[in-house]
Amino acid sequence: MASPTSRLLELLEALQSRPVATGAELADRLGVDARTVRRYVVALQDLGIPVEGQRGSGGGYRLRPGYRLPPLMLTGDEAVVVVLGLVAARRLGLDTESAAADEALAKVFRVLPTELRRRSEALEHALGFTGEAAGGAPVAGEDVLLLADAIRRRRRVRAGYTSFAGERNRRELSPYGLVVHAGRWYLAAFDHGREDERTFRVDRISGPALLDTAAEPAPDGFDAVAHVSASLARVPWTWEAEVLLDLPLETARERLSYVLAELAPDGTGTLMRIRAESLDWLAGVLAGAECGFEIRRPEELRGAVHRLAARLAAA
Repeated sequence: MASPTSRLLELLEALQSRPVATGAELADRLGVDARTVRRYVVALQDLGIPVEGQRGSGGGYRLRPGYRLPPLMLTGDEAVVVVLGLVAARRLGLDTESAAADEALAKVFRVLPTELRRRSEALEHALGFTGEAAGGAPVAGEDVLLLADAIRRRRRVRAGYTSFAGERNRRELSPYGLVVHAGRWYLAAFDHGREDERTFRVDRISGPALLDTAAEPAPDGFDAVAHVSASLARVPWTWEAEVLLDLPLETARERLSYVLAELAPDGTGTLMRIRAESLDWLAGVLAGAECGFEIRRPEELRGAVHRLAARLAAA
């Protein structure tokens, strides 16, 4: 539930974004009744913010014409980082359910000094990215903040969760870390119902609540990114392959993503366990590793490698 302070800030934002807002419009936006809106207006006036009321059929509330909040004093470098971060979040599919990146950009532009605002707006329109925009899976901002708070304070969380198969149930979790990959948010956590470390899609978590119970401590040296990456690499696919790479483990890790494959030392080389929908794609991954290799399974992968070699030789 939003606090009175956050509602005051939201009221101020609503008044800045339009010439006049009716009491009903403001009540609907804040999720309160008209009497509470009037109380919040008085609170803003007590803080010295000139909110004026207009009577009549077209009446409502407005900020006194010409009034502006103090400018946000960012340097040019700081403004570039803020705009880049928000635009990139939108591009990478990391925005929240309420499209907060656009709203945040609008607020930042509104309080920047005039010249810096003009240049920052130009940057937003001029900025381009290589590659396709990520589809992403928007999350509820409040849920992410609650999970982050639980991680920092080492508290358990109880939440609803919808599995990939569509099954819904309640989970009690000790959250260890939040990880972003390919436009999606993941939570590494200890699942108390299953007595095991698991990975959860944050967009499938609903109604999280912070508990007073202390969280289960993470294992020594636990790495949330490595845990989530290994979990994603174990997702079932059509083909499962094992290939011995003629590379030391550290070099293999530099050339192959944790999310692509599970890597383990094997003698002087590295055993790669990998899952894929396409053996032709997997042959390309092996070619990109730039090393000798021995295919252990499946036998069909040998044919895909030979086909790729023939195409490259013909080219």
